[in-house]
Amino acid sequence: MAADLCRGFTDPELAKAINLLKSLPDGISLKELRSRDGNYEEAIQIVGMTFETMGILVQKDIASFKIVQELAGGLLLMMWRKMENPIKETRVEQGNPRFGEWVQWLAERVEEREPDIRPAFEAYADWTTHRDR
Repeated sequence: MAADLCRGFTDPELAKAINLLKSLPDGISLKELRSRDGNYEEAIQIVGMTFETMGILVQKDIASFKIVQELAGGLLLMMWRKMENPIKETRVEQGNPRFGEWVQWLAERVEEREPDIRPAFEAYADWTTHRDR
């Protein structure tokens, strides 16, 4: 499962979508998003579905929360700050409270634990391989 999660981050469409969304201001509204190029809404779908999938896999204990948090926690929180309002406003617009439910759930779980997380370059600064021990 961990290898599958890692492979998912090599998808060129996901990388393109992330790069596009990074340029958005945090807290952008759905209306503001729609006033831009249509590629932004598509990017939210691509990034959102990636994290939506991770969220349900974590909640069902198919994927490790710790691996997901270490692999993508920082990226998820950055993307959630850009996607939160458009996702929540789409729920209201579409009358579908479940739209983006797992990406929100995962973002909230990661955010709850974020104060305890140190960047890998700090947390594992003294790490050596098993062969080196």
